[in-house]
Amino acid sequence: MAEEKVSTEVKPIGRKTEKVGEVVSTKMQKTIVVQVSRRVPHPLYKRIVKKHKKFYAHDEAGTARVGDVVRIAECRPMSKLKRWNLEEVVRRSALVGAAKPSDLDVKV
Repeated sequence: MAEEKVSTEVKPIGRKTEKVGEVVSTKMQKTIVVQVSRRVPHPLYKRIVKKHKKFYAHDEAGTARVGDVVRIAECRPMSKLKRWNLEEVVRRSALVGAAKPSDLDVKV
């Protein structure tokens, strides 16, 4: 008798916040620490100052290394501190310290 209306429309999911920063630590399993820097004017003196914030991000495959520039995106809380997910590695860092002295023919 009374027809019920079933809502079939899907609510558009808002875009997730993304940040670009540098990996400063990979010492945890499947977790990286990304430092995001920004330049803002001082509220009183109007001089440009750098501000830094560290974010814990989930890195399932362990692809990021220290010094890489990465893009992280907001996600559901995965632990007490982890609320970000690694999207992509924007730029790889140079491998410093990967070469052995024997590779460089340096006599020590």
